[in-house]
Amino acid sequence: MESAQADRAKPVAEEADGLWFNWRAAPGVWADGVPADSDALWVESGQLRWVGRQADLVAPPGLARHDAQGAWLTPGLVDCHTHLVYGGLRANEFALRLAGASYEDVARAGGGIVASVRATRAASEDELLASASTRLQSLLAEGLCAIEIKSGYGLSLEHERKQLRVARRLGDRHGLTVRSTFLGAHALPPEYAGRSGDYIDLVCQEMLPALAAEGLVDAVDVFCERIAFSLAETEQVFQAAQALGLPVKLHAEQLSDMGGAALAARYGALSCDHIEHLSADGIAAMRAAGTVAVLLPGAYYSLRDTHLPPIEALRAAGVPMAVSTDHNPGTSPALSLLLMLNMACTLFRLTVPEALAGITQHAARALGLQDTHGLIGPGRPANLVFWPVQDLAELAYWVGQRAQPTVVRQGRITQRA
Repeated sequence: MESAQADRAKPVAEEADGLWFNWRAAPGVWADGVPADSDALWVESGQLRWVGRQADLVAPPGLARHDAQGAWLTPGLVDCHTHLVYGGLRANEFALRLAGASYEDVARAGGGIVASVRATRAASEDELLASASTRLQSLLAEGLCAIEIKSGYGLSLEHERKQLRVARRLGDRHGLTVRSTFLGAHALPPEYAGRSGDYIDLVCQEMLPALAAEGLVDAVDVFCERIAFSLAETEQVFQAAQALGLPVKLHAEQLSDMGGAALAARYGALSCDHIEHLSADGIAAMRAAGTVAVLLPGAYYSLRDTHLPPIEALRAAGVPMAVSTDHNPGTSPALSLLLMLNMACTLFRLTVPEALAGITQHAARALGLQDTHGLIGPGRPANLVFWPVQDLAELAYWVGQRAQPTVVRQGRITQRA
């Protein structure tokens, strides 16, 4: 079996149909009803037709056989919080923060999200597609099979539509599951300075209904924070989403405790994300609603934050914890879920099994994809990753190099170790 120092994986494109055997299953990978001692998978026409003990299978003649050579098996990875589609870069803000400026200082000086809005509005749809496709390659190479992509750098109907169209095109181009989230309430656009109420009316009454009618919206998000939108404005957006039958999620409690998590939970939110300042009341509300806590260690690290999310309290309450890159140009220029795995363990003190569940099972749940992604079982799409490492902990252990896995994405072998 090859080590993590193996040559770069080879991209391929072939059907994964057949019997996959000689692998070791990572803890917690099985969907309900799958025998714990399963040692074989049968892929057919993009689906997992059968999962179980090889000795129990009566295989048809000529069934192809794929020897995984002792690799560790996980479900396809899920990145459940990204801002992958945008124009421009904001490396200068990184330098400003190193020189002492805070996140809020940068935003108030005309940088931050609004800087990305200017660049995104200036870019064509094809330009945004090309740049996002390049960034996506790094995530795909690590076994990504599903991703959430938010809008929120357009802040007008025309440009939010452009971002969401690119998200859909990325899924088609790269053969992976994309969940597109409308984040029109990300920041106040310059033309609405001092008129946040008017802008929220635009978001709720014009932008969201139009984009939903075009089939571009899978969920709705809001940035609820002192430098963004209030609780009342957030609830107005949630009500508009609810009226359209769309699930909600929330950028919650990142810089302060706004009470957003409890509000989101009242609306049955899929997830609350960031949550460094999450309160005990917020945790209780999330637990009761089944809302996932999405941890974003890349932003925590890039912003040099020191206020840890309440990991032990979330663990004690049984709130599922997902882990994501939060890829964005300003506060988390991260393009590696495996690096986030390491950071979740080292910075947030997650165990390796918790962190792995965070980029598979719980990340899928944070997108409403728990029935198709994040676990392995018959009837599900064949999204599988075979890791050529000696110890599963290597996925979180290495910094600066990564295992090069064999990837089965939607029933096709897209990469071989």
